[in-house]
Amino acid sequence: MSGAQEAAPFDALRGRLQEAAAEFADGPDALEGILLGIVDDVDRALREPLEIFPVCHHSPASAVAMARRLREKQPKVVYLELCEDMAPLLTELRNCRLPVAVQAFASEVDGFPPEWAPLSVVAPVTEASAEYQAIAYALDTPGVELVLVDRSCDHVFQWQPEGPRPAGASGEPAPAAPEEAALHGDAVGVEVGDLRPRFAELEEYLLRHGRVRHWSEWWHQYVELPLGDSDHDTYRQVMLLIGSLFRRLAPGDPGRIRVDEDRERHMWTRMRAHLAATGTDPADCLYVCGAFHAASRVPEFGVHGSDTFEISPPSASTWQYGLIPSSHAAIEAQFGLAAGSVSIAATQWAKNLRRSGVRPFRLAGQAGERKAAKAVKLGPPVPDTEAGDRLSGFLRRPPVLDRLDEDELLGWSVDIVRAARRNGYLASTADAIAVFETSILLAGMRDRARPTPYDFQDAAVTCIEKDTVPGRRDVRRLVEIMMGGDRIGRVGYEALPPLARDVHDRLAPLGLKLQQRGVQRALLDLASKPELRGCSDVLWMLRRLMPHGTARPIMGERRLGEQSVQESWDVALGTHQRALIELGYEGVSIEQVLEQRLRRAAYEPQATAADVLQAVEDATLYLRSRRLADELGNRALEVLATERTVDGAPEVLRRVRRLLAYYRTSEPALPGWIESFVTTGYAHYCTLLPTAFTDEDATVRQVAAMLGFLFGMEGLALSLGCDRTQLELAVAQSHPEEPARVALLWAAQLRLGRLTRAELRARCSGLLGNPLVVPSYPRYLSGFLHALEPVPQLADFVVELVSDAFAVLPDHVLLPWLPTLIGTLRSGGAEPAPLLIREAGRIFPGRLAALDTWVPPWREEPGLLPSAAPAAARGAALLAAHPAACDALAELLGCEGTWTVAGSGPGGAVLVARHPAAADALAGLLGS
Repeated sequence: MSGAQEAAPFDALRGRLQEAAAEFADGPDALEGILLGIVDDVDRALREPLEIFPVCHHSPASAVAMARRLREKQPKVVYLELCEDMAPLLTELRNCRLPVAVQAFASEVDGFPPEWAPLSVVAPVTEASAEYQAIAYALDTPGVELVLVDRSCDHVFQWQPEGPRPAGASGEPAPAAPEEAALHGDAVGVEVGDLRPRFAELEEYLLRHGRVRHWSEWWHQYVELPLGDSDHDTYRQVMLLIGSLFRRLAPGDPGRIRVDEDRERHMWTRMRAHLAATGTDPADCLYVCGAFHAASRVPEFGVHGSDTFEISPPSASTWQYGLIPSSHAAIEAQFGLAAGSVSIAATQWAKNLRRSGVRPFRLAGQAGERKAAKAVKLGPPVPDTEAGDRLSGFLRRPPVLDRLDEDELLGWSVDIVRAARRNGYLASTADAIAVFETSILLAGMRDRARPTPYDFQDAAVTCIEKDTVPGRRDVRRLVEIMMGGDRIGRVGYEALPPLARDVHDRLAPLGLKLQQRGVQRALLDLASKPELRGCSDVLWMLRRLMPHGTARPIMGERRLGEQSVQESWDVALGTHQRALIELGYEGVSIEQVLEQRLRRAAYEPQATAADVLQAVEDATLYLRSRRLADELGNRALEVLATERTVDGAPEVLRRVRRLLAYYRTSEPALPGWIESFVTTGYAHYCTLLPTAFTDEDATVRQVAAMLGFLFGMEGLALSLGCDRTQLELAVAQSHPEEPARVALLWAAQLRLGRLTRAELRARCSGLLGNPLVVPSYPRYLSGFLHALEPVPQLADFVVELVSDAFAVLPDHVLLPWLPTLIGTLRSGGAEPAPLLIREAGRIFPGRLAALDTWVPPWREEPGLLPSAAPAAARGAALLAAHPAACDALAELLGCEGTWTVAGSGPGGAVLVARHPAAADALAGLLGS
């Protein structure tokens, strides 16, 4: 500010600040430079031909000042600090109930670290914000152009320093939040007017001397309330002063400073380019930006700044854009604001409008309003007058103490007691009086004549809150709800992406209010109303694609080859509207999105054969696509051939069995890919079997699943050309040492016929008779339990082994093994336990009285068995003693004959001797 004439409006302020710096800092050094620099920043911004309007995000004072200034100036072009690629979506705001957030989403990234995917950027919009007033004015006023000038969403990530993906507006991950506060997910938030001290000591000093607990309360008390009734020039100069102060006292974080300055260079470069292209007079324009950026000192600042900044091209990532629902709690969590501060700001916005008489701008047809908003006719513009020094008067003026509004405070006190009683608190009229008096006391202790909502909240917690919260909400939350509540926005049907609209249309026959938040019950009688099967298909796909709770089946299930007759669903589509909208970024229908996800899961480098088989099953179950199932099945065959471990063997066995059962009952012939899968899997697992038996990384369950595949698919594999000798050689080459694996090997040998049951029983008896082996005997039993998967015929033998174990093993060996037994039965699924129970029921006596004299079949001595009857006594003794039934049947069939006396007839195979033709033909066939 070289010219004395140019600096004249603030000469008096500069002099007073210079004197204050000399008095308080013992010399005009650094403090003088800071204070005079702040005045220079304000002066520079005011002298700019293009009017700069500084704002703070979600500030009622900024919103009121913006509405007032737009009616006075009526600019032809509004430049707004918002990501430039979000402009096409702003017209859809009229179809939404605020608050909502404009979102940019990229599921597949190119040019960024893969671990950053998916990329998401959100810009929340509330009615009590300056940006919404500017958007509503520009979109509904003929001849006005709205230009977004901030960096693109792609540059938000381009300009981030190397390291982990940013998770919020400040680059720090947001803490865990309730459902309403998590509406933005893990998106990076961008806001118009981030205005908060970056110097921690400065913020701590302001909070301590302002006698407040957090920054939102300080801003409300010392900025919002004083500026709520101020004129335009005072508001503008004060906001520029605050922005310059926070900027000059910000710590020297090189990365953040570089990003801020690049954003300012980008915005001024875009504005100068637009002015040059359209020939618009800068005096007819308005630049809406955060107060922090309004006090910029970059060379590109101003319409006459330098044009040396080059904007880098965007990356190759594909960005999708849409609107998602937001809420006051989500905005607070996104930007680190105090809980309830946005709701209090909305209440203050309504008070400011009533007190100032300013008519706000609303988009015509704005959804969520009681009366449809109409475009407001503008009067003639008010000519600008030269603004003098308003800062000096504002800084010298003592704070205006609002008088106590007893009626308002008394209403608050009564309302909070009523809300507390509804939520289980034992509150009374005495508590209302205590809250009233305590609010006044706290305000007086904090040098305030009128209690603020924050004072009232502290008083309510002090007087009503007890040791425990009787309901879901504590008193602090009840005050937030009472002060305006956590308003949750909603995206209208017209603003939804095509996929979301398609889902709503296809679920319309259910008669539900799908955009309404909360859980709704849907009953589908598919037998009497077959037309609802389409709704059932959509709900099952939503359950597969959407977060838990979006569509939850209460009755009915969907399995391969099965179809429910009736279904009951809990549907919460409105609660999970953001997830549905983000699903719409991936395709135009849920079938397309599901197919893309199945392909992506199947062709991932880390995909296993079990993962691909799951994709095959889902393609058959949800899409009923034979083409896709065959394609993914061939992919499963490729993956299985390249696997070198048996980690997924249990899952592979379970899914192949299920698919085989489905194709055998629903198709005339098995698909070619599943036949190839069985033959390839047979050879593959035969090759890996000897190694898996001795591999420490392979579990017993995995080895049992391999044997289950080999024995269960053996018949089909042999019919398709496989050789059983390969399996026999693999078992012969297996030499495990761990007891459970040894038991598995014995079961396999029994299944192949290389070991008889008597020999197996003898080996197990030898184990029990060896004191050195008794401690490890439960591990053998665990192996036999796993062996029920490949050799279910061993069920009665396993019952015998478990019974012997309970009878013989000492307690110090048996009791520690019981949890392992239970865990083995549970991990094996629902098959082994019923099998063992059925066998035990067949072997053990059915009555308790018979248990005392019962002897297990395997314990009976051979001498106690009944002797064999002589050959002469064999025969159908019952028929000979009671021939009437046979005589009647013979007479019915026309047969004649007489009964022979037992023992008088010839012995041997009389039938074969009388009719030798069949035996002679068989002998000739065998060549004997």
